[in-house]
Amino acid sequence: MGNSFGTIFRVTTWGESHGRAIGAVIDGCPSLLPLDETDIQPDLDRRAPGQSHLVTQRKESDTVQILSGVFEGQTLGTPISLLIPNEDQRSGDYREVELKYRPSHADYTYDAKYGIRDWRGGGRTSARETAARVAAGAVARKVLVRGYGVEIVAWVSAVHTHQVECDPRTVTRELVDQTPVRCPDLGVAAEMISAIEQARKNGDSLGGVVTCVVRGCPPGWGQPVFDRLEADLARAMLSLPATKGFEIGSGFGGTELSGLAHNDPFYMDGARVRTRTNRSGGVQGGITNGEDVLFRVAFKPTATVMREQETVTRTHEASTIAGRGRHDPCVLPRAVALVEAMAALVMVDHALRHEATRPGHPEGAGYSVRPDHWGVVSDDDGERHGL
Repeated sequence: MGNSFGTIFRVTTWGESHGRAIGAVIDGCPSLLPLDETDIQPDLDRRAPGQSHLVTQRKESDTVQILSGVFEGQTLGTPISLLIPNEDQRSGDYREVELKYRPSHADYTYDAKYGIRDWRGGGRTSARETAARVAAGAVARKVLVRGYGVEIVAWVSAVHTHQVECDPRTVTRELVDQTPVRCPDLGVAAEMISAIEQARKNGDSLGGVVTCVVRGCPPGWGQPVFDRLEADLARAMLSLPATKGFEIGSGFGGTELSGLAHNDPFYMDGARVRTRTNRSGGVQGGITNGEDVLFRVAFKPTATVMREQETVTRTHEASTIAGRGRHDPCVLPRAVALVEAMAALVMVDHALRHEATRPGHPEGAGYSVRPDHWGVVSDDDGERHGL
């Protein structure tokens, strides 16, 4: 229970931090999509530990293997199984955690729920699990790019008190990846890096915000009432480790405006209905309006800090505990890949649900996911591909 996500494009992740491997099973991916490990690995590399001095130094190659669902370089329409071996576990670093609860971790709550937990590296609650999500998200991203021309870009917009305002229409993955903190503004990125380095020296940690934009999404995606697109995006983002907040469009800041100031006036751009502003964040009534979908996700400071803190033992005796081993002083640089992956899973699921509701409708999705369609839209490298 609680390990699967999606309705048509459905993903189940499995595995623990210090187990033999982690992985994902994707069910509902359309057939005849060109796919191999090279389509998935770049996204995993962006999430991987040890990629810079700002993150945990656990050494994992995160090399993905496709075990099923692909034949002769194309998806079969059957379940796609993805495997990522664990290679660099140091379970001994967590011996104290076997007996004591770490503050603001899930140690106590998992004991309260299950009466048992894998204390090695946090087990299933570890951010290690998110590698499986990123692998599945890479498959979803390819469906979105090749089937619908949809692009997803996320970036670090705040670390602690250091913030940046970027034009979401122009931020690219190349700009985001030019610094290890994944902030597209070089000046603010330097401030963020300095703050993270200082927190690490102090045995402390920092939180921040990831902003994400979905570009090229047509009008009509989403469902009414309980399955609104923004509701599914919120659920997806708040399922990520360390997340504590979600807002779309104007978010909480919109509460300071009047209705007249907040509304997005419509106008005609040729034959296309557009809005002059985008305070709705591209979603109205739970359904996309054709503008960029724009949202932000708040990540708390990493719970593991290298300073002594109060806690209790599993036998409910007072004690203290300090962090051991290898940990991120700030999760934000690696969280960018996680936010993009979960956004891709939400968007592709709603794209396929829309296709099922109104297949081929000219004012709906705009594209129909069928075997003769793959490659009509340009791929990430700008080239056009056909079968």
